[in-house]
Amino acid sequence: MKIHLVAIGEKMPAWVVAGFEEYARRLPRECSLVLRELPLATRGKTGDPLKWKREEAELIRAALPKGAYLVALDVLGKAWDTPELSRRMGAWMQEHSDVVLLVGGPDGLDDTLLSEAHARWSLSPLTFPHPLVRVLLAEQIYRAWSLLNNHPYHRA
Repeated sequence: MKIHLVAIGEKMPAWVVAGFEEYARRLPRECSLVLRELPLATRGKTGDPLKWKREEAELIRAALPKGAYLVALDVLGKAWDTPELSRRMGAWMQEHSDVVLLVGGPDGLDDTLLSEAHARWSLSPLTFPHPLVRVLLAEQIYRAWSLLNNHPYHRA
């Protein structure tokens, strides 16, 4: 299985790239994690956030592997603890060759993408900076894999 992190926003600070790559590198080939960065819609001082989200949704759709299982990161989604994420990953590995984690831009994901997603996951009711979310997601994917495989990294 390949987990695709499709995220709006490019040119992240070096610490973000290093943090993401550290955890992605630890995962085995049969559960790889890859990042696909997409550009933000052009924003001005005045504008329409709905229009920007629609533009970003088009870019996201073009980047999706055909037939992928879609998980939208959404503050209104369901919160999963680590054991739940690990159970879901186990099911994904059995049922899907591609899983996509969708991270929108500063205005979030377009409603049409949210409705097309197979699951909506909330990392927290807190608001995190988008660069940090990438590192957090990579670490949690690695942690869930380690729990699934009885690896000593996860100690509950």
